[in-house]
This record gives sequence, C-alpha cells and structure tokens, in this order.
Amino acid sequence: MEKNKPERKSAGERKPAPAECEPRAVFADVAGPTAFVTRIRAVILRDTGATISPFNAFLLLQGLETLSLRVERQVENALKVVDFLAHDPHVAKVNHPSLDNHPDHELYRRYFPHGGISIFTFEIKGGPEAARTFIDHLKVFSLLANVADVKSLVIHPASTTHSQMTEEELLSSGITPSTIRLSIGAEHIDDILEDLKTGFAALD
Repeated sequence: MEKNKPERKSAGERKPAPAECEPRAVFADVAGPTAFVTRIRAVILRDTGATISPFNAFLLLQGLETLSLRVERQVENALKVVDFLAHDPHVAKVNHPSLDNHPDHELYRRYFPHGGISIFTFEIKGGPEAARTFIDHLKVFSLLANVADVKSLVIHPASTTHSQMTEEELLSSGITPSTIRLSIGAEHIDDILEDLKTGFAALD
C-alpha cells in the first residue's frame, strides 16, 4: 500500500489535512513514506477498535496453525462414515464423490487424491419421520445449521435450512424429505460410528 504513497506531498499535490485526533500532525510530515499505514494505526485502529485482543489473536492463530491437522482428521473420519452408511440397511443412498457410483467420482479422484470432503448427505429409509427420529437420538452429533466445525453436525435440510423452497426447488437441488446432511468432525471415529448406530437403532 505504501508504494502508492496516497498521502505524500510534492509540488502540485494537495496537502493532506491534519488528523482530527492529532490536529497539529500531518502524517506525511510525521511518518514520511509510511504515512498511510501510520494513519490507519493511529486513527482508524484507535477509533473503530479494528483489532482483536491478544488472547483472541492467540486463539485465531492456534486455529489457523492446526487447521490442516483438523481437516485431515475430519476427512479421515468422513470416509469411514461414508463406508459405514453405504453398508447400513437403514440408508437408501449416500451422496459422496468418493463412492464409485457418484457422478463426480472421477473428478474427486483427480482433485482429491488423498481424500477429501467431510460434508455430505445421505437418504434415510422411512421418510421425514425416520429422519427426525434418527436425528433426535444422536448424542455426539449436534443439530446445527453450520458446517465444517471441529465437532460433528447433523441437520434435516428440507425442514430447516431449505424449508422456504418449494417441493420442486428442493428436488432440483437434490434435497428430499429423507435427506440428512452430515458435517463430520474430529471426534474419535468409534464415538461417531457408535452414535450413528444409536440413531439407526431407534428406527428398529
């Protein structure tokens, strides 16, 4: 940003007005080539609070630095969940490109050679009532609309996130009354699969 020197002074250029917070200071005089970023720090940063506390900065940095590890664990868990669901008699269909019968399987193999995608849907047998019963009996999975959390999430799109869409719009989006969306987290895979088994057991 400083290369553009928006507050520089030279012959023929408008002299920058003093800052309201420092009526005697002209940043081009005080800071020279770093006038712009200095004004951001001295005026905007101070007035709007455009910064976070040291502790929140630490949490954000810690999250960014461990992101790859969490995603690796989430993907590893997701692929095991996909395999589990694909062989469960309560499931009519699993929508994940890692499966051979998915229309985007070849693209998945090309762009995700080490595996990927921890957010996907599946169709449960029994319609919306079965979906509701299944979700209500889950303990590890949280019923939330957001995705890609470090914890596992579940939701019934047709009655929540996409409830304002018509039946035709839902179908065109690949959503049916039996669709359940999962966002697989970083919990131990045994806990995740056991929770899914508990949900399916409630249907028997």
